[in-house]
This record gives sequence, C-alpha cells and structure tokens, in this order.
Amino acid sequence: MRLSASITLALAAIVVAHPGEDHHDELEQRRSFEASAERLSLRHCAETLKARGVTERNIKRRSALIEEHRRKRGIKKRDLEDVLTTDHNKTDLGYTPNTSAEILFAGQNSCVLTPEVTLGPYYVSGESVRRNLKEDQEGVDLILDYQIIDVATCEPVPKLYLEIWHCNSTGVYGGVNNQGNGNFADKANINKTFGRGIQPTDEDGVAQFETIFPGHYVGRTTHIHLLAHANATLYQNKTLGNVIYSSHIGQTYFDQDLIDDVEALAPYNTNTQTQTTNAGDGILAQAANQDYDPVVEWTLLGDTVAEGLFGWLAYGINITTTDKVTPAVFRYEDGGHTNPNFGGGGPGGPGGPPPRGASEAEDTISDAA
Repeated sequence: MRLSASITLALAAIVVAHPGEDHHDELEQRRSFEASAERLSLRHCAETLKARGVTERNIKRRSALIEEHRRKRGIKKRDLEDVLTTDHNKTDLGYTPNTSAEILFAGQNSCVLTPEVTLGPYYVSGESVRRNLKEDQEGVDLILDYQIIDVATCEPVPKLYLEIWHCNSTGVYGGVNNQGNGNFADKANINKTFGRGIQPTDEDGVAQFETIFPGHYVGRTTHIHLLAHANATLYQNKTLGNVIYSSHIGQTYFDQDLIDDVEALAPYNTNTQTQTTNAGDGILAQAANQDYDPVVEWTLLGDTVAEGLFGWLAYGINITTTDKVTPAVFRYEDGGHTNPNFGGGGPGGPGGPPPRGASEAEDTISDAA
C-alpha cells in the first residue's frame, strides 16, 4: 500500500498533537538514521525468506489465523456469484474476503525500525505480556500479525518481545494522565491498561495481537506504537519490569480510505477532536519513502469493515542495538505512577525498579503464551 506523494508536503509542518507531545527529537533521530542506514526495508530479504520456507509459512499462518477469527465471529465467506455481483471495500490490490491465501498473504510490506529511544508521553513500562488488548473498549476488531526480521542476516528474530500501545476509538490513551488526553479530571485513567500489551516472537519472528482499530487525536493520524525488546527478562508477574531497554521503536499506519470507513462508524464518529489525515501527519511523512512503507497490509474479516479487520506487516531491526528508555509512567501492582524524571521522551532516566515481588520466570516463552 504505497502512500500518496502528497504526504511529503507534511514535512514542512510542525506536528502539534496532544499538549506536551513534542516530536522534534523523534523526527531528528529518524532523519539521522535514514541518512546512515544501509537498508530501510526488507526487499533484499525476499528471496532468502522464500528459499528458507518463511514466506510459505507466512501464508499458511495468516490464512489459519483469519479463518480462526471468522469462526469465532460466525462470519462465513460469500459464494463466488455473490462476490462478483457485489461492490465492496478492498485494498489497492483488490483483496476481498474470498481472495486465496496464496495471493492475499504472499505480499509483505516492510520497513526498518529506528534504533532510537524517543517514545513520546504515552509509553508506560510494566505492562503485561498478553495477546488480547481490547478489555472493555468498543470499536472495530483488529487482528495483527507482526513479523520481525534481522535486517543484516534476513533471518526471523525469535524470543524477542514486541510491545504495542495505541489510543481507543475516541483518541484516548489508557495508563496516562496528560492534559488533552481525554478527561484530565479522570485520575483513574492512569490505572487503565487497554490498548497496551506485549508478545514474544516465535521461531518465525511473529507476534500476534487482538485489539481494536485505534481512533484519532489532535495532530496525529491514526497509528499504533511499537517497541522491540531484545534480551528482555520476563518476570513471574508476566511483565518485563520497569527497567526498559529498547532495540528499536516505530509506528504502524493505515490506508486513509480504511481510516475514513472506520471513522464513519460508532463510537469513532462521536470523537469531536480535529482529525489529521495521513497526508497531514509529519511523523508519517518522515517515515514513508520509496523503500520504507509503514502502512499495514489488510483484509476484511467479513464483508464489511464493521465485522473486523486482519492486518500484517514485517519490520527489520538490527539486533545488536540496545538503549535504555524513559517511560512517562511506571506501572506497578498498585497501578500507574507518573515518572517524575520524564522529560518528554528523551534518552536516559532511571527506568524505575523491577515490579514488587518480581523474579525471573523459569520458562520465558512458555509463560508468555
């Protein structure tokens, strides 16, 4: 899903998102990385991944996952005659719920995550290793299949922890109390965990999540944040603790037509915040170029967007890079605690102690299932 060339116009604009959300450092780090990086996508890995059977396993895994979620929701494929006579939402490749798995899942959008530590004001450490992030939030179901590849060797990266976080359908992040993030008077929001979670990658470098399609907030287009944890320790409370080291971070984006379709549905259409499109988002404009495509590939679970979406994307990382990061909030057993040393997402900071009573899990991957 290639982005429109008009998105480059957004580079001239300064992103003004939630109050206190300064993206200057993030933009500068991305520019610096792109200027020195040898690879910005995984195109050079295509033949290697195919030869080693990874591409074929991707097709089978994604096909099985989408069928599993169709069964859970009682969604049945339409017959061919119905498909041929009905207009429906589709991607630029003409995917439908009836497109064969070999065609649908053989494609692989990819991009290389940035080795940086600027996370913005909504990163919370101490979140749980879990697959389902929905909790009580309403919205369009979104099933995500992320794959992490070593950009140097073209090998999948197993036993890495991938963390994601995003706002809810009306543009509010759980786990933080920031001015402009929903109802600032709702101090209990700092204890909420919706839209946040961590999963270990399997032998094919894959981590999967069940969540809802995120909404929008002022100054940013619809997106999901990602953080790759290399050499992390899983504690018995199913967290990675509060001393956080990141290999790479990045963001996932969506086609504008898809965003528009979702935003027309409830409860997204109750969001009164000004919407920024892909073309107006400075962070996305910096990220997207000829080699680097951070837009998720997707298909419908059923016949309409309202019935849910399945998305997939591959990320390349350099596994030798690790830096300490500073969360905006520490999450402990008694809830969230604002980090007094958080200065807007820069490097360094104390990170906070491990969770109370935490000790290393005996079996990292099996405990994280």
